[in-house]
Amino acid sequence: MQNLKVIYEDNHIIVVEKIPNIPSQADKTGDIDMLTLVRQYLKEKYHKPGNVYLGLVHRLDRPVGGIMIFAKTSKAASRLSNQVREKIFEKKYLAVVDGKIENKKRNFRKLLV
Repeated sequence: MQNLKVIYEDNHIIVVEKIPNIPSQADKTGDIDMLTLVRQYLKEKYHKPGNVYLGLVHRLDRPVGGIMIFAKTSKAASRLSNQVREKIFEKKYLAVVDGKIENKKRNFRKLLV
């Protein structure tokens, strides 16, 4: 199992760092994904037999790295999903670029489209 950087964990949620180029959830490539990695981590840490419940609250695109929050209970998943729907759950993005940007406004708009 790849190293998983756990930032925070309690009885309801687990917050982890997603490194770039790992999908948030399983896709047609069959590559290891964050949902599977976190499930494996919980299964091993708590010696759980069988399937481990883990709710995917939000996703990050495959090439993107960042912080992901997973729900460890169905109640937490429901409450967090509701916060995402109601836009209470705040997302912040930081882009790191390499090189000189000629026209900041025009290039920035292209990134948003």
